[in-house]
Amino acid sequence: MGYTSKFRVWRGDDTDGGLVDFEVEVNEGEVVLDIVHRLQATEAPDLAVRWNCKAGKCGSCSAEVNGRPRLMCMTRMSTFSQDEVVTVTPLRAFPVIKDLVTDVSFNYQKAREIPSFAPPVGVEPGDYRMQQVDVQRSQEFRKCIECFLCQNTCHVIRDHEENKEAFAGPRYFIRLAELDMHPLDVKDRRRGAQEEHGLGMCNITKCCTDVCPEHIHITDNAIIPMKERVADVKYDPLKRILLKITSRDD
Repeated sequence: MGYTSKFRVWRGDDTDGGLVDFEVEVNEGEVVLDIVHRLQATEAPDLAVRWNCKAGKCGSCSAEVNGRPRLMCMTRMSTFSQDEVVTVTPLRAFPVIKDLVTDVSFNYQKAREIPSFAPPVGVEPGDYRMQQVDVQRSQEFRKCIECFLCQNTCHVIRDHEENKEAFAGPRYFIRLAELDMHPLDVKDRRRGAQEEHGLGMCNITKCCTDVCPEHIHITDNAIIPMKERVADVKYDPLKRILLKITSRDD
């Protein structure tokens, strides 16, 4: 059975904007993205919004719904009471282009800064061999759909614009973890994770894990293990002594 819902949607661009109130029809089983499309069809034809698959797999329709970073296509209207005002705003951590569309190019810049997979010399792709346990360990991280909800909710990025240059963010920490845990990757990524990508700035609040629509255990399975690996090479006193001895011999 349908009902009328009160929606509040952010409208504007990179210079100015604000929340605009709408009353819109809601039908059983609909998601927030359905309602945004209905607003486009009936009241706001110029409302800008990104979307693609409507199945929670492309990551395009990221927004903040009642202050929580979500995929609009995976947020059912039944989540909210019928008399609740539903507020939809763009991702706060990134510059607004128009309405609900933000400029997420920061993330693609960070992606380019991560060194790619480095296989052993002389081993051709068809000759790669891995144990299933190693495949499973990194497979979780490959579920990422790059919705950038984790990047948006991370307070190191969200609340401190000045950190963006030195901080890759949780999406790219799982990429570093995936590669560092890969049994065929020969590049040591531990020092780079700390010194070039800002892993040490993360204080493991788990806010990134909380909003991940793919339920990746970003903090427990990627960030914390990477911090431990970094500690092994940078702060283990025995390894530091051994490093000094070996470098002296050279």
